[in-house]
Amino acid sequence: MMEPEIREGETQLGFDPLERVDAQIRFIGRIRTPWARGDCPKNVTRARDSGKGATVELELAFVQGLTGLEVGQGILLFYWMHQARRDLITQRPRHRDEACGTFALRSPNRVNPISLAAVRITSLDLEAGRIGIDAIDCFDGTPLVDIKPSAPAVDVPPVL
Repeated sequence: MMEPEIREGETQLGFDPLERVDAQIRFIGRIRTPWARGDCPKNVTRARDSGKGATVELELAFVQGLTGLEVGQGILLFYWMHQARRDLITQRPRHRDEACGTFALRSPNRVNPISLAAVRITSLDLEAGRIGIDAIDCFDGTPLVDIKPSAPAVDVPPVL
């Protein structure tokens, strides 16, 4: 197996984060997108610019949890970047001259590869557990961790 690339300034953890498990997560569905490795947008803004939407497919056991959601509503999707690296504590993205800490980046490569996207519901099939969304920046088949309604008054930090 080929060793993953380490860029100048990047630092790997001195242990395997998977050896220190503190909790378990139950995936509630999958996100269906047009994206694969090599063509996935770097962020949801670029995904929106592509004009390509996506679909959230919930496991049937969780479908009732969609009750109360509506087309046009904003939601927050929490998803598991299952193909990301988990061993980098500092990273140097290609667009930066210097490395910085993983927690100062929005990179998918993190100890717990949880990602968040604020999206808009474009269609809703409550019986099938399908939510059409305007865009998202993850690979097809990405596991879904949670869905929350967007509350702009709560989700946006205050201006200091």
